[in-house]
Amino acid sequence: MGEQKLRQNQNQNSPQSSPFDKTNLRQAIEFISSLISLSYSVKVFSVKWQLIRSKLEELNSGLIAVENCDSCENSALSNLIPAILVTVKDCYDLARICVDLSYSGKLLMQSDLDVISTKFDQHVKNLSGIYSAGVLAHGFAIIVSRPNEKYVKLVVFEVNEIVNILVNFLDSLDMEIQEEATRVVYVISGFDSYKNVLIGAGVIGPLIRVLENGNDYGKEFAARSLQKLTENSDNAWSVSAHGGVTVLLKICSSGSKDEVVQINSIEFIQNISYGDESIRQTVIREGGIRLLMRVLDPKSSFSSKTRETALRAIEKLCFCSLNSINILMKCGFMEELLYFLRKGDVSIQELALKVAFRLCGTSEEAKKAMGDAGFMAEFVRLLDAKSYEVREMAIQALSNMVSVPKNRKRFAQDDRNIGLLLQLLDKEDENSGNKKFLLSILMSLTSCNSARRKIATSGYLKNIEKLAEAEVSGAKRLVRKLSTNRFRSMLSGIWHS
Repeated sequence: MGEQKLRQNQNQNSPQSSPFDKTNLRQAIEFISSLISLSYSVKVFSVKWQLIRSKLEELNSGLIAVENCDSCENSALSNLIPAILVTVKDCYDLARICVDLSYSGKLLMQSDLDVISTKFDQHVKNLSGIYSAGVLAHGFAIIVSRPNEKYVKLVVFEVNEIVNILVNFLDSLDMEIQEEATRVVYVISGFDSYKNVLIGAGVIGPLIRVLENGNDYGKEFAARSLQKLTENSDNAWSVSAHGGVTVLLKICSSGSKDEVVQINSIEFIQNISYGDESIRQTVIREGGIRLLMRVLDPKSSFSSKTRETALRAIEKLCFCSLNSINILMKCGFMEELLYFLRKGDVSIQELALKVAFRLCGTSEEAKKAMGDAGFMAEFVRLLDAKSYEVREMAIQALSNMVSVPKNRKRFAQDDRNIGLLLQLLDKEDENSGNKKFLLSILMSLTSCNSARRKIATSGYLKNIEKLAEAEVSGAKRLVRKLSTNRFRSMLSGIWHS
């Protein structure tokens, strides 16, 4: 669900609206789902966004539980849903600003995120209060919670057969029944105390079958249920045992019209592979790297958001093994990564920079290949970026790259490169961590004769000496290296005169 539709509904769904409409409820669920997906693209203020995402998940589970109730006629609920839509719209705007790194100041953005988090917290409490009041009639396998309990309570403790019946509904040939059952399983899977009940009832296999053959909503809730059931647990192996990896990879690489299902599937592969070597090897053996590379291809029809998700999955899946990195490089990963670093939109460009930074820290071979491909020119271009985080990553990546002699010579060939480094060194605050890396780059470059001469004869040498006097880390070593070589040059001149 996109931002445009969210804005279109903004005017008609104001907090003053009173008639309850299940269409509004469905819109709220879809908008929150979209916002949760978008929040994974945010790379700044990660702790605050993790907290907001947690509240969104809790709110979404509660609203889905409302949707499954037999009766929802309540004035408090009628006012709450439009208010939630307004807050979601405001949060969506903040998420886009964070993704684009277009916020005016960190402190102001942190304050805005705290405010929006408080609003979501209040919505969760209000919804919990409606449940506690007992005004919602129960439906399907869920009943109203008692006071002091969260949204739902499983009937399993009163009637054991209910969960088994619910799991059987997942294999129903009636798509509506199957979808409703999947949505209820998703709600239940959000509560840690009930996960083992679902696992014990054999829910994994049927959920994978829904993921493969269900309708779009069924697939979406099946993927999310499986994610919840396997996070921070030992249940991931059962997904692989039921053929889930094959199904997920098929969804990832297909022209699925439902972006949410595709993104959820890619994220799910990433989650179950990370930390489980046997599943990671299964994903690779079944062609997972090549399939994710197909999603990443700029010429493909996949959305930018899906490509970002694929790039994050590739990083998690492959960067823990040199063998996997070699497979990646043979698949043309270097060229595609460089493309997004050069021409991607803001969010995927920053992600590409992060991945490139990690890649150049994996091996000497990777650094050499990246130097040959032209990554250093892109790192240099980003040294003067507006975002401090982008400048920091670019400087550290360049520091890694120039540790290779061949890259140092290539870097020194362009006079503008050393001049830019010296200018940035002069601009950076003395307490900035970037200053240390800039000095480290210059120190590496002194082993190259042409670069050393350019630094020594530049008008910035006195600035470096002042940094050395101020005890800035690395500055003294650089001055000593430059001074020693100047002294040797003087002796050489005297000896040959």
